[in-house]
Amino acid sequence: MNQQTNMKPIIFSDFDGTISQLDVTDLVLTQLAHPTWREVEQEWARGQIGSRECLERQMALVDTTAKELNSLVDTVPLDPHFPAFHRWAKRRGLPFYVVSDGFDLIIRRVLKNAGFTGPVNNGSQLFSSSLKIRGRRTEPSFPYAGPPCEHDCATCKVEVIRRVRGSASPVIFIGDGLSDRFAAQAADIVFAKRQLLSFCRENVIMCQPFETFADVEAQLAAILEGIPGDEVPKRRESKVRTRKLKVEVAV
Repeated sequence: MNQQTNMKPIIFSDFDGTISQLDVTDLVLTQLAHPTWREVEQEWARGQIGSRECLERQMALVDTTAKELNSLVDTVPLDPHFPAFHRWAKRRGLPFYVVSDGFDLIIRRVLKNAGFTGPVNNGSQLFSSSLKIRGRRTEPSFPYAGPPCEHDCATCKVEVIRRVRGSASPVIFIGDGLSDRFAAQAADIVFAKRQLLSFCRENVIMCQPFETFADVEAQLAAILEGIPGDEVPKRRESKVRTRKLKVEVAV
């Protein structure tokens, strides 16, 4: 990975429920997995297991072919303002990466269906879990789980951010869920909605609320306006300590 040598910010975004309008993994589980996937989800919500173990066990409950999975994924809509935001960031010369616990096979297909024709390689523009379909079984793997730690994330977003940003570039993070909470603590500017917004407010993490990428573009443009070379000041290291949360997850 190329480390950044200037102070232009780097944008990282979650995918499920952030770029897409719904959580694609939850859709797949709801439609194609044994109902006991919900029990595993509650274990994760209570902090008893990490997202990697959660996804390993849940995907083992999925019964589908590649054709059936693709048919379901083809119904998933993007935030309609995301393509314009992506073009805006490219014009501004702001690097953009997708970081997700979700699966590369699914993310690439959703983006392709929305008209994205460029490369979306896992480990380049995208950092996520991987998925293969063999017969009617799914085989997940987690190439960016990061070093072993108590959180056991499927994709260690903090480690990806650390590696990509190098030592200089400020980080902008966009997300919506509890799986984004550690990345939010590592970012200089946070755009948050839903559960991530609640987490940031509860833990006194400065963030910008948003609903769509049109909001993100407008707010980010205002932040960058008048700053020479888009040099966003880096936030001081957060003193927030991660603690177990009592969260009710609708599943």
